[in-house]
Amino acid sequence: MTPPIDKGPAGGTPAGPAGHDAIPVAAGPVPIKAIPVRHYGRWISAVIVLAVVGLIGLAFSDAKVNWDVTFDYLDDDLILKGAWNTVKITVLSMLLGLALGTLAAVMRVSRNPVMQTVSWFYIWFFRGTPVYVQLVIWYNLALIFPNFNVGFYEEPMVTFMTPFLAALLGLGINQGAYMAEIIRAGIQSVDEGQTEASHALGMSRAKTMQRVVLPQAMRVIIPPTGNQFIDLLKTSSLVSAVQYSELFFNQGVRSQDSLATAELLFTASIWYLALTTVFSIGQYYLERHYAKGSQRSLPATPFQRVRQLVFSLRRSEVPRS
Repeated sequence: MTPPIDKGPAGGTPAGPAGHDAIPVAAGPVPIKAIPVRHYGRWISAVIVLAVVGLIGLAFSDAKVNWDVTFDYLDDDLILKGAWNTVKITVLSMLLGLALGTLAAVMRVSRNPVMQTVSWFYIWFFRGTPVYVQLVIWYNLALIFPNFNVGFYEEPMVTFMTPFLAALLGLGINQGAYMAEIIRAGIQSVDEGQTEASHALGMSRAKTMQRVVLPQAMRVIIPPTGNQFIDLLKTSSLVSAVQYSELFFNQGVRSQDSLATAELLFTASIWYLALTTVFSIGQYYLERHYAKGSQRSLPATPFQRVRQLVFSLRRSEVPRS
């Protein structure tokens, strides 16, 4: 048995076991000063980045670019119309791609071999050929079919296949092939037990897909879909090949009038950067919304990250527990 500890004189420091020194007892938690870890790699990388940025800025300072022309054309009527047409054709093509992609993905995972084959051929063909070639084929469809005839309606293909329709079909159908694989991956990410439980409750395959599988697959589908939308926004510059008056096509018209080719290219680049930034922010909040239920804590918003960065600069003392 351990010998009792002698408490020593009244009001004194408790003594240890017989023959041992006294055991000191702290009066309370002792505050300690937290010393931040030195991250020398961050400083080195920051210096390298600043040096590269400085060299790029120095190169552009000597370049023969009239920046006043670049910024003056940002609010030009034709440029603004082109930016609006770019957004319009991107959104409509994405909606068409989502509809076709969802249909093709459901057909791909169905048990019907005919539907599986049709879906596979659609994805194989439109993913295997360049979107630029597809756009040109749609625009020149009159070389193959002189008339558009559906029985109750007939019109010359030259007038029916407008630049807008050629751009919409070229981008939308091509996008649907990529979306089919994204949606199929999202569907297959849902546990099969969910489907089996729905069927046990008497739900049909269509209702199970609509009400159980697809809502759960959205958290897997949304991130790559957002990336596809951003990519489609930039790919829309290819529709200038079918004479559709989007941003890139209109800047080409203005550059021919003003002979400021480089300046107008930078104008278009600024608009593309602005549009992709806006839609990227929307994509972030959409992903954050569908992350509910799958993560213990939602990722911080951009404003929360800025606030965390500001408060992280303040160092405080941490008491020892």
